[in-house]
Parts: sequence; C-alpha cells; structure tokens
Amino acid sequence: GLRDSVKIIVGGAPVTDEYAKQIGADGYAPDAGSAADLCKKLVEAK
Repeated sequence: GLRDSVKIIVGGAPVTDEYAKQIGADGYAPDAGSAADLCKKLVEAK
C-alpha cells in the first residue's frame, strides 16, 4: 500500500517523540531544521 512507499514525520511544539512512536510515525523532529536533517537521513537510508 501507500504507507510502504512514504515516510511519516511529525514534530513541532505540540508533538513529542513518545507520541510520534505511539502513532507509528517514522520520525520526530522538534523543529524545521531537525526535520530537514531527519528527512535527508531517511532518504539516504532508502
């Protein structure tokens, strides 16, 4: 399905790493800069 071909990343002030794990997100970032770094890592690992 679609879920196998996309990565879900959540973050920002209202979200925690624990919540990201609970909902099955592939990653969590506290801010935009960290999110960009995380996206780069996820794309490289693919």
